[in-house]
Amino acid sequence: MPMARASLAGPLMIASGFAGLGYQIIWTQQSALWLGHESAAVLATVAAFFGGLSAGAFALGRRIERSLWPGRWYAVCELVIGLWSVVLAFVMAPASEALLALTGAQPSVVWQWAIAFFGTFLLLLPATAAMGATLPAMERVTARLSTEGSRIAMLHACNTLGAVLGVLVVAFWCVPALGLARSAALCALLNVVCAVAAWRAFGVPIGVSSPGPVPVPVPVLQTASPSRMLVLLAATGLLGIGYEVLVVRVLSQVAENTVYTFAMLLAIYLIGSALGAAAYQRWRRAVMAPRALLDRLLWLLAAACLLGSLSLWGAEAGKSMLVARLDGSMTAALTAEAALAVAAFLLPTFAMGALFSHLACEARAAGIGFGRVLAANTLGAAAAPLVFGVALVPAIGPKLALLLVVAGYLALSSRPSLAVWAGTALAAVLAWVLPPLAFVDVPEGGRIVSYREGAMAAVSVVEDAAGVLRLRIDNRQQEGSSASALADGRQALLPLLLHPAPRHALFLGLGTGVTALSATLDPQLQVDAVELLPEVIEAAAHFNADAPEPRFRVIAADARRFVRASKARYDLIVSDNFHPARSGSGALYTVEHFRAVQDRLADGGVFCQWLPLHQLDLPTLRSIVRAFMLVYPNGMAMLATNSLETPTLGLVSRREGSRFSAEAGRARLAAGAAWQRSPAAYGLADEFALFGSFVAGPRALIRFAAAAPVNTDDHPVVAYLAPRITYAPDSLPRDRVMDFLREVEVTPSDIVEAAPGSEAGAEWPERLAAYFAARNRFLDVGRNVQASPDVRTMLAQVRAPLLSVLRISPDFRPAYDPLIAMATALARTDPAGSRALLDELARIQPRRTEAASQLRELDAASR
Repeated sequence: MPMARASLAGPLMIASGFAGLGYQIIWTQQSALWLGHESAAVLATVAAFFGGLSAGAFALGRRIERSLWPGRWYAVCELVIGLWSVVLAFVMAPASEALLALTGAQPSVVWQWAIAFFGTFLLLLPATAAMGATLPAMERVTARLSTEGSRIAMLHACNTLGAVLGVLVVAFWCVPALGLARSAALCALLNVVCAVAAWRAFGVPIGVSSPGPVPVPVPVLQTASPSRMLVLLAATGLLGIGYEVLVVRVLSQVAENTVYTFAMLLAIYLIGSALGAAAYQRWRRAVMAPRALLDRLLWLLAAACLLGSLSLWGAEAGKSMLVARLDGSMTAALTAEAALAVAAFLLPTFAMGALFSHLACEARAAGIGFGRVLAANTLGAAAAPLVFGVALVPAIGPKLALLLVVAGYLALSSRPSLAVWAGTALAAVLAWVLPPLAFVDVPEGGRIVSYREGAMAAVSVVEDAAGVLRLRIDNRQQEGSSASALADGRQALLPLLLHPAPRHALFLGLGTGVTALSATLDPQLQVDAVELLPEVIEAAAHFNADAPEPRFRVIAADARRFVRASKARYDLIVSDNFHPARSGSGALYTVEHFRAVQDRLADGGVFCQWLPLHQLDLPTLRSIVRAFMLVYPNGMAMLATNSLETPTLGLVSRREGSRFSAEAGRARLAAGAAWQRSPAAYGLADEFALFGSFVAGPRALIRFAAAAPVNTDDHPVVAYLAPRITYAPDSLPRDRVMDFLREVEVTPSDIVEAAPGSEAGAEWPERLAAYFAARNRFLDVGRNVQASPDVRTMLAQVRAPLLSVLRISPDFRPAYDPLIAMATALARTDPAGSRALLDELARIQPRRTEAASQLRELDAASR
């Protein structure tokens, strides 16, 4: 009977591990909502989680060791974990608001780190401390019930296997389907089931009613002194999680950096650990003396980390090869990312699982309680994100940091040997010979202008052969280029010109800085720009050498956290087109964030949320639009440009939800003519260009998004929907923008109030409606145009379609200007053809002077 009860320990530890890693995923996402995504926030959550485990193992371990009721301790700990997760569902929001207010909008580095760590640590402590005690309690139970004595390796393997299942099920199914709160409730239910089962199976005191079998003594040769054991446990915890941090940082430059990416990496890491622990459980009686085995495991781990690190240099080529050979689906793309994780993690983590099991068993045999064993190991793990992620990567880069991990494992062996010296020499040679672990795509004839490794990402500026600069984060995410200055500037000026008299503007996201700096063309405007990565702020100087001081201020902070913590009010808030699939970006498209932005708007304020249609599929767009419309029910949509390759959609609304004033727009354009660079230089020469950028009114947007799931903090559907088109694009951006335009509509009355006294009089609404129709026709015909440097080839494709567009709306300048340019180029080789085109343009649009001017020049040249 005792053996039968002991066999229940494995399933319980699997269930406990499932819930524990499920909570880690859930709480990390919930904490990021108030902490933000600065390095302090990301790393503090990990450190607080491990810190809580360490505190629980240390504080409760000795009591469990002395207790006659370890089964009840385990049951109570599981119950505490489940109950506290339920409590967190109610207290997380008010507690996070209080901690956010305590942090402030622009805290000092020390203050932010302190609140981030201690706030998260205390908020999660009851559950994480109980988690830290569950493994020591179950170890104490099995040590008495099993004839083999302590079964640390088996328990560790089962717990880690459960963690693998928790990561995969929670990340890939629970959160997308149920949301964060319901997923936490599911884990809590699992904790309660574990508690009840453990109480019934192991609730009797040791030595009272069921003494169980006497363990078979296993000869032990003490590996090291107790103090050295604890140092080894802490050091291996530090190096093991440090290796994970470093590999994830490097692979973030190759993988897509979605929620699925990090879940996959973590799962592979845990699978290796579980396999290593399980293997050790089978081998430990048949192997060599413990001291020699410890050294061999350390050497094996150093070699495995070296091989895993070497695989990173081939990660980019390996992924490209795998994706090319697979079917191009999302499953295939995730398989390629999993293969990279297997190459980097499987062997090292296998050795880590075996090494921890060996150290734990030997420490236990040497009289060190398992609670202290776990406390020391998790304490080292808690320090790893700070040591490796914040200190070493920016200082020496991931290559040298990874080789330091290898050297660290070698240094922990008890005696020098040929293997130690050979490994150290090899690591030194590789440090000298191998290039940095920096993946930067440089086009032929191009060069790297700048490259910075930060605590959270690598930021590069690359120049191509034509002199175009591009800003990239982790080589995967392009933040803008010097070639997109016109489009970037319009993203500032379109919403800016819709406000009658803005004085203070906030830009969420800096990128190259072109968008935010374009707003400073208005001499009356004070501009604040919030950027998450300090390295991006530095890189933006390559795109904008001059910023008007003191009217332009850049703030290094998480955009979402800043909006919630700031007390300032803004006349204009413009949010950048954040890539929705990238980890953390989905939180900038939730109902709660849109409400927080609304609270920052002054009376009459305008909010514009730009969306990258080239990085969005329509289901994801629908969820974002629905979230926006729940907060701004009178919201509208506009296009930043008429680009079909990189279409950018703006969701726009006033704080009060009222329509815009045509008279105010005209006045703003007139005032803009006196700016250092007028709006006309950005294609905003008149009110038709300004208001004609709108593509959808409120009713159309509500219909478009009516059936979509709402993106909220608790149910972050965008983070799980958006990666699909990133991994496996199933359509072109031009097709998606046209599909969107076919589902929506816009009328002048949706956008603007009545415009008495306008220069067009009563005809103005009709002219604007014609402009809308011409714009849609222009985009539709542009889908099939093939760019060519030959003017005759281009005219053969676009002459008739563009003239048809102008017949719909003579005011639609994007169709007029290209024809003027082509007529000018054609005049050099075919004056008659040029004249015919100019005559037709003059007839269609007599208000424009360009065609008539060009005709006069042709007449003068022919005399």
